[in-house]
Amino acid sequence: MRVSILQHVAFEGIGSLREWLASRKAEVALTRLYLGDTLPDPGCYEWLIVMGGPMGVHDETGFPWLAEEKRSILGAIEGGKRVLGICLGAQLIAAALGARVFRNGEREIGWHPVRRVGEGPRKGLAAAIPDGSVVFHWHADTFDLPPGAVGFLSSDACGNQAFHLGERVLGIQFHLETTLESARALVGGCPGDLVPGAFVQSEAEILSHPQRFTALRPIMSRVMDVMEGAGPVTAA
Repeated sequence: MRVSILQHVAFEGIGSLREWLASRKAEVALTRLYLGDTLPDPGCYEWLIVMGGPMGVHDETGFPWLAEEKRSILGAIEGGKRVLGICLGAQLIAAALGARVFRNGEREIGWHPVRRVGEGPRKGLAAAIPDGSVVFHWHADTFDLPPGAVGFLSSDACGNQAFHLGERVLGIQFHLETTLESARALVGGCPGDLVPGAFVQSEAEILSHPQRFTALRPIMSRVMDVMEGAGPVTAA
């Protein structure tokens, strides 16, 4: 398994994904866009994982590699690669597919539940994240659903929390990969985001629930298993 990871800032790493990738003996190549690394050729990988970051998909003046990154993501999707986008990564997938990405009505940071939307079949990726899961959020932007994509999760703060395009392309607005250590790094990297708001929790609230980080790990692994094609998943 050859996996390419696009990283946008040093303090947003892959968290618990490292364990899943190690369990599959994956060959992992990390592209650190913030250091000027060259984007990978889609022929060199089978999986593309696009991580989060504090910039927006339209911030091409400050981050000129964003334009090429969106083209690269589109090429990966069109080439039939497995593509996972997390937070900014999900927004980049949406933008690459022609959907609108814009400021959400509320900043959403901390632990908030996501709930199932739609009446589609509860199987595959649409069933991999249990209804009502309390997950970790850190975002101010959101997206419209890309053409052909199926949205399947929402939260009180944000209508579109997750979408899939078949079983190979998944965008999630939240962070299933987050560990206590990576959450501390995110708090340290973006302290200015923790301003009072209806859906913004304090540093203490974010870090005082270690059991929640533990609970994310099997959900993240289940999502990856479904994308890998380990077997069908049907919601209870």
